[in-house]
Amino acid sequence: MTDVVPLSTLSPEQLAAFLEEKQAAYAALRERGLSLDLTRGKPSAEQLDLSNGLLGLPTTYRDRGGVDVRNYGGLEGLRELREVFGELLGIDADQVLCQGNSSLTLMHQALTDLLLWGGPGSERPWKDEPTLKFVCPVPGYDRHFSMLADFGIEMVTVPMNADGPDVEAVRALVADDPAVKGLWIVPTYANPTGAVCSAEVAAELMSMPTAAPDFRVFWDNAYALHHLTDDEVKSPDVLSLAAAADHADRPIVFASTSKITFAGAGVAVVAMSGANKAWFLKHLGMASIGPDKVNHLRHVEFFGDADGVRAHMRKHREIIAPKFAAVDDALSTELDGLEVAEWTRPTGGYFVNLDVLDGTASQVVALAKEAGIALTPAGASFPLGDDPRDRNIRLAPTFPPLDQVETAMAGVATCVALAAAEKLAADA
Repeated sequence: MTDVVPLSTLSPEQLAAFLEEKQAAYAALRERGLSLDLTRGKPSAEQLDLSNGLLGLPTTYRDRGGVDVRNYGGLEGLRELREVFGELLGIDADQVLCQGNSSLTLMHQALTDLLLWGGPGSERPWKDEPTLKFVCPVPGYDRHFSMLADFGIEMVTVPMNADGPDVEAVRALVADDPAVKGLWIVPTYANPTGAVCSAEVAAELMSMPTAAPDFRVFWDNAYALHHLTDDEVKSPDVLSLAAAADHADRPIVFASTSKITFAGAGVAVVAMSGANKAWFLKHLGMASIGPDKVNHLRHVEFFGDADGVRAHMRKHREIIAPKFAAVDDALSTELDGLEVAEWTRPTGGYFVNLDVLDGTASQVVALAKEAGIALTPAGASFPLGDDPRDRNIRLAPTFPPLDQVETAMAGVATCVALAAAEKLAADA
């Protein structure tokens, strides 16, 4: 396009012409009979192939201490793997537990334990509180919100800024209301914005006074190692920050290899204070006699050490970074200068956050669906799917091949422009 100006500044005649142009482009898009999917942030088959070496491992069944990993025991997980994750996350290995394949399961277990029994510092089980609330930075991760909703926990939102949650908004919520029991955050390359929680914001979250004596921060480091550039950001060590602020039990840190090795057969970890660890293991011991240590050993042999994980992640980057560039290229080509959309250019993680003209996100998703392009539902990044401005769409470009990402995003950009033109024409 030449001489691009904000869509809102066009005369009625110019807007009508623009609308007609986009309607024609959309009609041509529908005629292509596409069937493309950008709904979930899954690794592609090419990424999964990077870890096929796991299928022939382990070559032994004993850990470095000579213990037979095929048998019961070792509730904390294989020590060698705990050390690898400790180095990667900047956490003492003694605070790390390695378990099954799903960090989401560990989050669910921690939340369930708090509800049934309370945790260190709790006056009573959370289920016995008259009201329960969690602070939810938005846009955020829909599965966190779904879990809270399933338990009937009220969600109160704060803005997710480029450097983490709005600290003052969080402070105002937690200071005087003991019903506010926790905060859920993806701190590094956040889902879906790609925001990175700064050390300063992390320190504030770990040190601020809270009315609830057992306030918890669920620190979901799902994407801590998923860099898209050479600038490999390190996630703050919130366990040390919290301990220094005399709130050692506040954070519970989660991570996994779900998007590092095999999404359905990786390893999940949880890290926490000594008191939290003893509490968690007490209840875990009622459900398990030990995790899959064979899989733990398999991963240790495959990676060798933390540097092996980092080298592996650079291979992932080579595959997915061009897809993120394709998203930006498509949106920039079609939408730059129109002032009807903003999108992130993340330096890591799995998503691009797209904010379109207020009141049009649902229409963009519907238009894309009719054209054979499946997108995550509008508002999915808000509790209960309720985006009050109906403008937010999460884009997930990792799973499809690059050429499909390019095709799909060109179509999405057309839908964004068309929905905006329709809205402005209707409001004129």
